[in-house]
Amino acid sequence: MTGYFISFEGGEGSGKTTQIKKLVAWLAAHGLAERTLVTREPGGTPSAEAVRDLLVKGAADRWLPATEAMLMSASRHEHVEHVLRPALADGNIILCDRYNDSTRIYQGVVGRVPHDAIEALNRLACGDLEPDLTILLDMDVTTGLQRADHRDTTENRFESKGMAFHQRVRSGFLDLAAGAPTRFAVIDAERDADTIHKDIANLVEARLKAAQVLT
Repeated sequence: MTGYFISFEGGEGSGKTTQIKKLVAWLAAHGLAERTLVTREPGGTPSAEAVRDLLVKGAADRWLPATEAMLMSASRHEHVEHVLRPALADGNIILCDRYNDSTRIYQGVVGRVPHDAIEALNRLACGDLEPDLTILLDMDVTTGLQRADHRDTTENRFESKGMAFHQRVRSGFLDLAAGAPTRFAVIDAERDADTIHKDIANLVEARLKAAQVLT
């Protein structure tokens, strides 16, 4: 069996969690429930989740961007080696809420950690493991932050970094997607959730059939 790795990226409040849930249901309806793994970054293993708590809670200025990048990469390496690689080797379809593109943008482009340093960390954490498909949920920053503000969670450290920060995040993701059009699919996330899901389902169906994961 062939595994397939789908990552979801986007700014705060862009609807990644909702769309992943809808895609899980769609995959189940197509007989792929037992082969579907949902995971997230930072996180995905007990040790990586412990690092997540350090990163997503507390004051906005708790960590310098380079420190964030190193913590993210440490968490990611545990995730890659203990979860992602074994799951793909077993032929699973992975749906991952964020992956190394988030580090490229949040700590690299916006945090100004040098590109070469970010890529060195990514090589150490991930080796050659990149998603087969990255779905970028793109939306107006103000709307996204308003949505995020209504979530019942203490994981709001990044949301508190301010409007200018998140505008740069959005621009950075769009630039990254433009530079890798075969891997990225940019989805307008300002529409209703069901319409967004239909676009994602059509995209994923085509990609899985091309990869001979879905017949």
